[in-house]
Parts: sequence; structure tokens; C-alpha cells
Amino acid sequence: MGWLNQVLYGNPLSQWVLAALAFSVTFTVLPFLRLFLLSRARKLRGLTEAGAIELVLLLIKQTRSLFLFVVALYFAMRFLELPPRLDRISTSVIVFAGWFQAALWGVGAASFFVEQRKRQAAERVGGASENAVLDIGLFVARVLIFAVAILLALDNLGVNITALVAGLGVGGIAIALAVQTILGDLLASLSIMLDKPFEVGDWLRIDDIDGTVEKIGVKSTRLRSLSGEQIVLSNADMLKCRIRNMGRMPERRSLFTIGIAYETTPDKLQQVPSLVEAAISSVTGTRFEYCVFRQFGVSALEFEIVYFVPEPADARFKFLKIVDAVNRRIHADFAANGIEFAYPTQTVYVKAATNPRAP
Repeated sequence: MGWLNQVLYGNPLSQWVLAALAFSVTFTVLPFLRLFLLSRARKLRGLTEAGAIELVLLLIKQTRSLFLFVVALYFAMRFLELPPRLDRISTSVIVFAGWFQAALWGVGAASFFVEQRKRQAAERVGGASENAVLDIGLFVARVLIFAVAILLALDNLGVNITALVAGLGVGGIAIALAVQTILGDLLASLSIMLDKPFEVGDWLRIDDIDGTVEKIGVKSTRLRSLSGEQIVLSNADMLKCRIRNMGRMPERRSLFTIGIAYETTPDKLQQVPSLVEAAISSVTGTRFEYCVFRQFGVSALEFEIVYFVPEPADARFKFLKIVDAVNRRIHADFAANGIEFAYPTQTVYVKAATNPRAP
């Protein structure tokens, strides 16, 4: 066994044998373990939450054979004394391979969560509009993950990255100033996606603009107005406005006033609230609130009436049809009961002139 003590490239043969065994065992066990876990994926999904197991299996699948080779090489090197130059080269390879694999795991996890969000968005009406924003967010995440991995790898190798980080910061500020409008719209689109003040299909009222959301893009949001034209608004401008989301009303309130002629008798005036309530309740899809004699107007006895129309978000014109039906029914019932609507009138009294010279 004396041959094991022979020195080869600065290490006894026994150390070379141990290093070879460590490399062989590691490079055999780790790939086998990866294949075993992937082959049992269906059974593993039933052990706990599907999302967590899917993520773990995805990270295992993202593990490259090159990384497993480097891990086996790392364990083998623990048994050897290498020349300084070779040691630096091997250390650099191991560090870069390790951080590259970590970056792949990070990108895989980010892609997993983005795909989950896309599946959730696909189940909602208009949720497909989020895909463009999610893809851009994933691209930004990939760039950041690989940038951080490279910087950490250089730092582990003893490179002073302070000046590099400062330079990247200054360059990033310059780029951000050059494209601040685009970045503002991009961040606004991310805010809309996360906060969801409105979605595709919602009916919005913004200042003097009234329309239905057709698409929420990366830079702009498109509305279809009532008159038919498409209105394009930047996402940053959208968030600066007071948005009235009419599409999320659980019900709509109708408030109006009718005037009854002053010649109406007290008995008929007493019938007005009951007639109005019966007229509103007879129309399907309404909920009567009140009808009160509010005030003596200039030329009419004024009644204030309120009723509600529960409606889905896309039934904008259903409300107008119900208002039409309610108004026609009130008019017919008043005519049948002899109650007259008032209209603006003015009585002028003319006094006959007297002639003092008349006999």
C-alpha cells in the first residue's frame, strides 16, 4: 500500500483517490435524487398544498447538470491542495456557477408566481389585460435577479463592487430621467393592476369623459365613449383624476321632482304618494324609497320621489328603460285619477283705467 503515499502534483495518491470517490458519489447521487423526485411528482403533489410542491418541483427542474458537476467538483477539492493559481480559477468557477444557479432559481420562482397570477386573471372578466404588465414585471425581475447575482459573485471573489454599484446607480438615474414619462405610466399600470380601482368592462366617469374600459395597457388605458369613439388616456393621468366607477354600483338611485297643480283638492293630493308608490313598484327591478310633499313651489305643489334600481355592472341602458316605464306609469295613473301636473304659469291682473273727464 506504499504506492498510496506517492505524491502526484503536490498530493498523495490516497487524497486523489478520496477526491475521485467524493466526486463520483456526489455526481451520481445528486442527479439520481433529482430524477427520483421528478418521477414522484404526482404523489408529492398530494402531500401538501399544490402550490408549494409545484414551486419546489420547478426549482428542482431548474437545477442544471453543470451546477451538480460543480458541486461534485467542490467536494472533491476539499481533499486536495491545489496550486494558488489553479485554486483561484476553480474557486471562481464554483462561485459563478453557484450564483448563476441561484439566479435561475430566482427567475424560476418569479415565473411561477407570474403564471399563477395569469391563471387567476384569466378567470376574471377582463383579466387578460394584465398579461402585458405581468410580462414586463417578469422581465424587470429577471434583469434585477441576474444583476444582483453577478454583483454578489464578484463580491465573493474579493472584487470591490462599491464603485461599480455607484456607477450603475448614476446610470440608472440618468436613464430614469430620460424616460420618466414612460416609467411613470408603467408604474401607474402596475398600481392599477395591484390596486384594481377599475377593470375591463367597468363604466367610468372621469371629469367630462364617460365611457367603458376596453383595455388597460402598459402605457395607456382605452375607453369606449357613449358616442362611439375610443378615448386613450395615459395611466399616470388616470390615477391623478377623480374616477367615478359607475360599473361597480350595486344599485342606482333615481331622484326627481314632480309638480302638481295648485287647483288639486286635498283628497286627490293625499292620493299622490300611494299612486306613485304603486306605479314604481309595478315596474320589475325597482325598489321604492319615498314620495313626500316637499314644498310649495312658485307654480306647483312639489313632490320629491326616490327609488332604487338594483342592476349588474353592464346594465347601463336597463336603468334608462326602467325610468321610462316608471314615468309612463305615473303619468297614466295621474290621468286616470284626475290629478293634473303643473306647468309654469303667471297670472297678470289688469286694472281698467278711469277717465276723470268722463261725465
